[in-house]
Amino acid sequence: FTLSHLCLSLLLSFSLGEAIHPACALVAQHMKAQEQCSYTRQKERSNHTAPSGCQTEWDEIRCWNRAEVGQVVNVSCSEVSQLFAKNHGYIYRNCTKNGWSDLYPSYEEACIFADEVEEPETTYYSTFRQVYTAGYATSLISLISAIFVFTALRKFHCTRNYIHINLFSSFILRASAVFIKDGVLFTDETQDHCFMSTASCKAAVAFFQFSILANYFWLLVEGMYLQTLLALTFVSQKKYFWWYILIGWGLPTTILTIWVLARNFYDNRGCWDDTDVAFIWWIIKGPITTSLLVNFIIFINVIRILVQKLKSPGVGGNDTSHFTRLAKSTLFLIPLFGMHYMVFAFLPENTGEDARLYIELGLGSFQGFVVALLYCFLNGEVQAELKKRLWKWQMQGYLSYSKRRRTLFTESSTVTQISVLEKSSPKEQPCSELQNSVSVV
Repeated sequence: FTLSHLCLSLLLSFSLGEAIHPACALVAQHMKAQEQCSYTRQKERSNHTAPSGCQTEWDEIRCWNRAEVGQVVNVSCSEVSQLFAKNHGYIYRNCTKNGWSDLYPSYEEACIFADEVEEPETTYYSTFRQVYTAGYATSLISLISAIFVFTALRKFHCTRNYIHINLFSSFILRASAVFIKDGVLFTDETQDHCFMSTASCKAAVAFFQFSILANYFWLLVEGMYLQTLLALTFVSQKKYFWWYILIGWGLPTTILTIWVLARNFYDNRGCWDDTDVAFIWWIIKGPITTSLLVNFIIFINVIRILVQKLKSPGVGGNDTSHFTRLAKSTLFLIPLFGMHYMVFAFLPENTGEDARLYIELGLGSFQGFVVALLYCFLNGEVQAELKKRLWKWQMQGYLSYSKRRRTLFTESSTVTQISVLEKSSPKEQPCSELQNSVSVV
């Protein structure tokens, strides 16, 4: 399989809960089948009864279970490997008094694998890798810019924007984790990625899992904050802020710590990117699925509250426009907060792989950019404040230029003109104060 295919599929599987590449999963299943076959053979040998017929045998491809003399055993290509899931061919073996016969037909003849599709798939996945790289890079730039706006302008220092900043930070972590993972796992194309087991590899996977958890939980916090804001209008949100911090960063840290300990003590194999041990996988998958469910319930409840408020006879003109704007932003933003992941949350991991790929890489990589755009750069208050600052900076530059011109003019004047200007200097003080006020704002 190609490196681009491996990279894309690993990214996709991480984002949806399962973190093993399909090709690596095939290798793992093959090794597990070989171990199971060896165990069956040892069990048969330990049986003291006289052997009869053909004993269990591993032919380097699959396990042929014990059969009686004269029995014909057939195996479908789909049983041989998932690669041949759509192939309806069969392989046969006879159990003779001399043992197992040769395969007829051979694996190559019965289970034809189309090698000619490899090149188009390579281009396909390479294009997708370019798409998600561009998406995450765009998200990083826009999110960092949005955080700068909210932190640099004191007007926007409030609980609402503090929550937005933390959400932006979780998206930054998620995008950074993708690039770190690519750098650690896929820099060396000669390395066998299915059997990597280095500390840096495990750390990259753990960091990726943390970024995914933090992102989902801060999406949940945004939903919780909006619901609290609508339901408890006259309650200060500051007292809830540290609870939001605990949910957004504390819970992911706790979950990841439990997951790392479980991996280290119960399944410390490879790069910690497999899901063979179900209870370890659900340490990550369970909280993410729960957060999606809770956010979906919040989404429905927020819509209910907004509809009630908009239908209330006591809502005036200004209130109506306020709630209308809030309704538009809610209906536009809440589905963005992971609602599209609900489609695949309870389906088997191998269901709709192409659709998952489009959603994760087409929508997921640009999700941070869209959130920064909606919460910051398309916000009316932010746009007004930025225009105000731009105008003041332009005025400041104009005043500085005017002052320099006056200075040059003064230096070229006569002594009498200088003395006259010095006498009139107090009248110029308001310009200096204006300049100071412009620089302070």
